[in-house]
Amino acid sequence: MKTPDPIPARLAALKTTSTPDLKQQWRDLFDTEPPPFNRRYLESRLAYRIQELAYGGLKPETVRRLERLGEELDGGDRKKSRIRADMTPIAGTRLIREWQGVEQIVTVTSDGFEWQGRHYKSLSAIARAITGTRWNGWVFFGLKNHRRSA
Repeated sequence: MKTPDPIPARLAALKTTSTPDLKQQWRDLFDTEPPPFNRRYLESRLAYRIQELAYGGLKPETVRRLERLGEELDGGDRKKSRIRADMTPIAGTRLIREWQGVEQIVTVTSDGFEWQGRHYKSLSAIARAITGTRWNGWVFFGLKNHRRSA
C-alpha cells in the first residue's frame, strides 16, 4: 500500500501555526532571517518552498524565460522591477491635479511621464517642478494615500 503524501498536511498546518513558528520554519527552509512582511506572505512563500523542496522547483529554462520576460518589462532596472505593474498607470493615462488654481496635466508615457512638453522619469520630479518643494509624486497626484502608506 502506498503511503500518503505528507506535503498537503504540512501545507494545511501552516494556517494554524503561530507566527514565531512560521518564522522559525523560514529560517530552517531558507537559511535566512524571515522578511518583515505579513503572515499571509510568510505562509505563501513557505508553502511554495515546502513544495519546491519536496517535488522540485521550476525547470532552469522556465526560470530563464521568466527572467527574460521580466527584463523586457523593466529593462533590467532593479528599481523598476520592484514597482508593482498594477500600480503604474497605463501609458496614455492623463493625471490631472489643480495646484494654486492652475490645472496641471501629466501624461503617462511608456518610459515615464510628460508635463508641459518635457519628459520626466518620475512623478516626484514633476511635483517638485510644480510646487517648488519636495513631494512624493504618487501622493501629490492622488495615486497613493499618504496616510495609508505611513
